[in-house]
Amino acid sequence: MPSTPTIIFMIIFCLMSLASMLQNGFIIIVLGREWMRNRALSAADKIVASLASSRLCLHGISTLANLLTSFGFCYQANILGVFWDFTNTLILWLTAWLAVFYCVKISSFSHPILFWLKWRISRLVPRLLLGSLIMGGLSGIISATGNIVALQMTLSQGSLENCTVGHTTLDFFQYTYLSHAALMWCTPFFLFVVSFILLMFSLYRHVGKMRDHWPEPGDLRTQAHTMALKSLTFFFIFYILFFLSLLSFTTKTQTLQNQWFWPREVIIYVGISLNSIILMLSNPKLRKSLKMILGHPCCPKL
Repeated sequence: MPSTPTIIFMIIFCLMSLASMLQNGFIIIVLGREWMRNRALSAADKIVASLASSRLCLHGISTLANLLTSFGFCYQANILGVFWDFTNTLILWLTAWLAVFYCVKISSFSHPILFWLKWRISRLVPRLLLGSLIMGGLSGIISATGNIVALQMTLSQGSLENCTVGHTTLDFFQYTYLSHAALMWCTPFFLFVVSFILLMFSLYRHVGKMRDHWPEPGDLRTQAHTMALKSLTFFFIFYILFFLSLLSFTTKTQTLQNQWFWPREVIIYVGISLNSIILMLSNPKLRKSLKMILGHPCCPKL
């Protein structure tokens, strides 16, 4: 029988996941209606819609997998884990491409490569989305292969019935996930961090140039820099939380029996939920629709 704090965190996790699914569902509906009306979406909105769809699936998969494991359905939870790896890898790459898109479109660097990308990145977005799906598929294949091998090892140890795994299987999982992280997750993280740093440096240069003319309330470039940086800052927090969860996995603190499992899950998915809120408030279409739904004349501008 789970302890009272564990039950509380389980309830918080489920309610938070439900709220996050509603947030991402709202984003999908608004942008989907925009696409139906105009038969087109901007490049940035395509990435945002794909990101919201992926997060909606991630919350549903995570909730179902954690609950299945809690009630002893470990095999079914492991199957869902393959889809979790696919969705999570997809989210990481989509987040990286959104950061690259902001950096290319907003930064004021005059480097030939960035200048070339500035005029072509919108047309490259469909290919980037397809590439993200391919990377997610490869991640799912790696995860499925690892699960099959781990299942055979678990059966040989006779520990399938009570959801426990031996040290050999656990070491194999750690090796698989470390290799998986190095191959599939560190690359988009690197792209994101580089884009974030370049955007910060671009804002610093722009503010320095405009210092002699400060203040200028109509400085749209500074506003664009600031809005993008606010959004990316929360994305960066999500990345940090995610890698902390990966670190906890490799240090053997990831088992469901551990008292910190559910608090850790809550902390990780709070970051994802906050990202969805920032996406809604930083996108003009989503912010306008949110105003209409809430019936409030004022909405915070980021």
